[in-house]
Formats: sequence, C-alpha cells, structure tokens
Amino acid sequence: METQKVKTCFTITFTDDQYQRAKYYVEDMKRHPERVFWRGKEGKTDEELIIEQIAHRILSGFYNNDAFNAGKHIMRMDSSANLT
Repeated sequence: METQKVKTCFTITFTDDQYQRAKYYVEDMKRHPERVFWRGKEGKTDEELIIEQIAHRILSGFYNNDAFNAGKHIMRMDSSANLT
C-alpha cells in the first residue's frame, strides 16, 4: 500500500472550558512520564501541549456529537500535497 503525505494547517476555535480540560489533562500526563502521550513531545512548552490536545480532540471528534458540529470549531484549513 502506497502512502502519501499532506501538510494541513487548521485554524480552530475553542472555549475556556475546553482549554481548562486540556490543561488538566496535560498536568495529569506530567505525573505519568512513561505514557505514549509523551512520544514526540520532547521540548514542547505546556502551552503547546495544551493547544495540541485541544486540536487533537476537535479533529478526532471528541467534541462533536454529529458530523456537522466540527464546523463550529474548524474555522479554516489549508492543505498542500506537494511535499518533499
């Protein structure tokens, strides 16, 4: 199976509640340094980890009860298939 790379940039919105939940999640993960969560996250700031967690939840559908609900969080998406 051939795979392809696509670089995509999302502009998202999030609530204060979503931010606090992600912040608590990152704080909890700090107590468990051996978890898979930390792979590839070396050297990132707490703010970067929090925003990544919010984006992950939005894009994975954790905040979406139906297919059309994601549209209220994803404001813009730019993609490029011309990667080297």
